[in-house]
Amino acid sequence: MAAVRTLRKLCQHQVCKLHTSASRQEAVVISGKKLARQIREEARADVEKWVSAGHRRPHLSVVLVGENPASHSYVLNKTRAAADVGISSETILKHSDISEEELLDLIFKLNTDHRVDGLLVQLPLPDHIDERTVCNAVSPTKDVDGFHVVNVGRMCLDQSTMLPATPWGVWEMIKRTGIPTLGKNVVVAGRSKNVGMPIAMLLHTDGRHERPGGKLLPSVCM
Repeated sequence: MAAVRTLRKLCQHQVCKLHTSASRQEAVVISGKKLARQIREEARADVEKWVSAGHRRPHLSVVLVGENPASHSYVLNKTRAAADVGISSETILKHSDISEEELLDLIFKLNTDHRVDGLLVQLPLPDHIDERTVCNAVSPTKDVDGFHVVNVGRMCLDQSTMLPATPWGVWEMIKRTGIPTLGKNVVVAGRSKNVGMPIAMLLHTDGRHERPGGKLLPSVCM
């Protein structure tokens, strides 16, 4: 709600005069579902090409702690998406009273399991478990969420790395739609470490490094 109030306040001042300009462009409606189908088709083709070349089918392990209904729904959607593109997956369920040490031991075993290509621990975690410690325990090379400090650092330095899903999806939508972004201003509502901050970092990238970006001028609202 704080972000919404900030946007309303901005719209009462100079920022939203852009909407009354005679030279403004028409709004572009982006079909996320259409682009998602396109990306899944590309991923499915890549997986089958990989397997046809004699490689083992990619495998994703998901660790789900507790009974949070939203988390269970998110994980189900992730495993269904994996199956849709030909990636095998497993969901490892753990009770909410699992200790941090036990969870870290499980992560270590999955990190060292050569059959596991991608690993994610669904957030949020119970209060007695430190999420940053857990995110940093996942091997950076298997970090599907892109939450490990190494991958976050590479993202901030415009280097190739695994990116958080929502920010990556936003950037793919902008890029694939062909919306010109050079020198434009953009407002990012919210500064969460998993969504708002990564989106701002992706949008500001100058395109001179390993990972191209939007060359936008982001303003982050609390």
